[in-house]
Amino acid sequence: MSNKYKIIEEACCEISNGNLENAKNVINVKYRFEFFKNKGRNYTNSQKTKIFLRDGFIDRYSGEKLIYPPVLRILSFLMPTEFPFHKNWKTSECHIAYWQLYPTIDHIIPVSRGGKDHESNWVSTSQLRNSSKSNWLLEELGWELNKPGNINEWDGMFFWFLNYSEQHPDILDDNYILSWHKAARREQEKYT
Repeated sequence: MSNKYKIIEEACCEISNGNLENAKNVINVKYRFEFFKNKGRNYTNSQKTKIFLRDGFIDRYSGEKLIYPPVLRILSFLMPTEFPFHKNWKTSECHIAYWQLYPTIDHIIPVSRGGKDHESNWVSTSQLRNSSKSNWLLEELGWELNKPGNINEWDGMFFWFLNYSEQHPDILDDNYILSWHKAARREQEKYT
């Protein structure tokens, strides 16, 4: 990566010498643009839960612990003033924990950069880091991939969520929480 500027310098020299075709060749051979059509991605809560559990609710880029998404929503449901949530995640109206602790799925190698949309290329990371990483490669950001966590040491409040929802089934009247509950029930068998 550190020598990419030399390719641009070489192309500019070719342009200065009146050799536009040579400049195009330099770019096409040494620093080729690759177009990838973004097909969009939409993961099910079951797919997300599977990855979060696999990664031990650890942000694989920072190593920080993450919280199972419906736990945060229960807090907002029970304490809307102290722990507010905004449907569009407006930072001025949504508790910062949704950015710092809410797990998301990220592609280690972005699909826009040739990565596969497959769970072998998926990792858990916070909403904040996912937004920061965007379509960059880890080496471009100076980031490293941390090892997965151990679900027996930190479960992201996953089992607390299952216990709480069993003791307070009325919380499942909320469709968002219910959808995560169904996903959690499907995956829990593998960890009990």
